[in-house]
This record gives sequence, C-alpha cells and structure tokens, in this order.
Amino acid sequence: MRTYVKSLLLAGALALGASSGNAQTTLKLAHAAPESDLQQTMSVFFKEQVEARSNGNITVNLFPSGQLGNDAQMIDGLRSGIIDFAMVGLNNYSGLMPETAAFTLPFMFPTRETAYKVLDGEVGQGVLDKMADFGLKGLGFPENGYRNMTNNRGPIKEPADVVGLQMRVNNSIALNDMFQLLGANPQQIPVAELYTALETGVVDAQDHPIGVTLSFKFFEVQKYLSLTRHAYAPLLLAMNSNSFDKLTAEEQAIILDVSKEAVDMQRKLSIEKEGGMIAELESDGMIVNSDVDGAAFQEAVKPVWAAFIEANGDGLINAILADSK
Repeated sequence: MRTYVKSLLLAGALALGASSGNAQTTLKLAHAAPESDLQQTMSVFFKEQVEARSNGNITVNLFPSGQLGNDAQMIDGLRSGIIDFAMVGLNNYSGLMPETAAFTLPFMFPTRETAYKVLDGEVGQGVLDKMADFGLKGLGFPENGYRNMTNNRGPIKEPADVVGLQMRVNNSIALNDMFQLLGANPQQIPVAELYTALETGVVDAQDHPIGVTLSFKFFEVQKYLSLTRHAYAPLLLAMNSNSFDKLTAEEQAIILDVSKEAVDMQRKLSIEKEGGMIAELESDGMIVNSDVDGAAFQEAVKPVWAAFIEANGDGLINAILADSK
C-alpha cells in the first residue's frame, strides 16, 4: 500500500513537472486609442494570432483607451516592464531619440507608399534596432495616417487661414514650430484631454489623422475638417526587451511574424476605410474641405526643416530622402 501511495505521489510530481514545462505567459498590450479605432482592430488581430500560433501558451491582454496611462506613461511602463507591448506615435520617442522627429517633419512623405518604403527599409530598421539601447524591441510601424487640421472658425485653404487659431499640438517639436510659424497659438494637450479642451474652448483647432478624429469623436466639437495632409504620422509597436528575451525562440518568431502581418493588415485597412471615414464625418455634420494650397503650405514651413537640421544635423533626413527614391 505504501509503495502504491508513493508511486501515485511520484507520478503526480512528474506530471506537475511536465506541465510546468509548458509555462503560460501572459503579456499586456496597451495603446491610447478607443476600441473603435484601427489600433484596437490591429491589437485584436495580434492577440488572436499570437494566442493561436502559440497553442495558447501565450495570452495577450489588451488595454486600449489609455487605460495604462498616456503615451509618455506607456513608454515608461514599457521600459520598466510593467507593460509588455505598447503602440504609440513615433513622435513620442523623440525625447529618447531626437533625430526620429525627422519622420514627422511637415510634408516629409508625399505618399503613403513612400513612407512604407522608408519605414520598412534600412532607415526604419535602424530606428527599430536602436530601440535596444532603451530596453525595447522595436517590432514595426503601423500608421495613424496623414494629419489634417480641424477647427471651428472656417475652412483652411491657405497658410493665412491658420493665423490666430488656438491650436492643440502634440509633443512634436517640428509640428509645434510649424503652427507657430503659420501664426497659430500652439498648446500641448494630451489626446485624452483634447475633447474637453475643444468643448470648453481652451483650444479651437487641432490636427490628427482622419481615423483619430472619428474614433475620438472630435466631430462633436469641431465644425471644419480641411484635408491639409501636412504630416504623415507613423505609430511604433514595441516590446519590452526582457519580456521578449524570456520567450522561447519559437515564441519570439511568432511575435515577429505576427507583428509584421498586423502592421500590414492595419495599414491596408487604413487606406481602404479612409474614404468611408470622411463620409461618416460629413454625415456627422463636419464640413470637409479638400481645396488646400499644398504648395503654399510647403513653402511656408521650409524654416521648420532648417531648424531641425540645425539642431540634429541632416543625416537622417538625407537617409530618408535617399530611401524614398
């Protein structure tokens, strides 16, 4: 009897040891956009594919809508390991890598295809690789899209129409410089606080890609949308390096493969859905203006490029322009 009991205990211990070899890993993915945004669509795809391909050994929990903090807080959480994945605008990394502000210079990318070519090429890979210096594993560049101006005063057709606007801006030095140069009064406000700032009149204008204007419901507090397309806005999907290193080689390959597929899927949807999003904004009461003198804006903001080069050199700008050809 004692031998039987001992055998049962030994079998149980061996079974427990065998099951512990398939340790479950739970990872957190955070972003600031609402659940209606394509960032969440991409996150759901990422979660489902990673969990399926890992046979359930990896679970990805999603935290949209800034549940784990604003962009700066998410980057801090990512670097400390509190968050495993974060998807935030590339502009938010300019504090760590000032030269990356080159990607958000006004009118840097004439087309999405040009942006994809640069971001998916040697220049973009160089940025992803440099993330290792900050404890991060760069995984790819989804997109927010092209930034467009909205306001409550009237259509923006030429640079003079920007003068005097109380313009909400993000932390991009280049865009701050641009709006100041155009005669607006730029104010940095976190996106989570922007709706209230527009509603209460703290600011009367802002710039975001179409999807963000729709998903954050800025159409409720903004009357005019002008398709200025003055800057391309890449996102960055990154992972905590320690979290990545703890995975098996097979699991790491799954993360890398799914990241690329998720970025490609999200970009494709961004293109396909943009026209419908604009139509939806119009049906929600926005007046959409596509009559914009892009050449006049490009000429007016040339000093922004000069200021960037003076502060950071022209190395990355030249690399981007060379990769764009």
